Amino acid sequence: MSANENAQSQEPTRAEIDRGRGPVLLEFGASWCGHCRALAPQLSALLEGFPQVRHIKVEDGPGQPLGRSFRVKLWPNLVFLRDGQVVRQLARPAARAVSEALEAITADGL
Repeated sequence: MSANENAQSQEPTRAEIDRGRGPVLLEFGASWCGHCRALAPQLSALLEGFPQVRHIKVEDGPGQPLGRSFRVKLWPNLVFLRDGQVVRQLARPAARAVSEALEAITADGL
């Protein structure tokens, strides 16, 4: 399954995220954002190595409640969660930082 197929199209609520189980990547951004478009192919390739991660792509913007609840200010902003708890949050990350965060949310023993 590709990262795009794994991405959710409808934005969940914060309560749904907090109740989530397993590893989740929330990706906040905008379709017109150059930084988001630049990260997209790298993120997609990285996610192929982590099929157990639920990828939720959120089209963010001013006043959007889910983004504000995570204090998103720069895009792309990636929130890595495990069982509803934030493990890491990265703004405009390098591919290496994304890979390390994916490993952190999928590691045994957390």
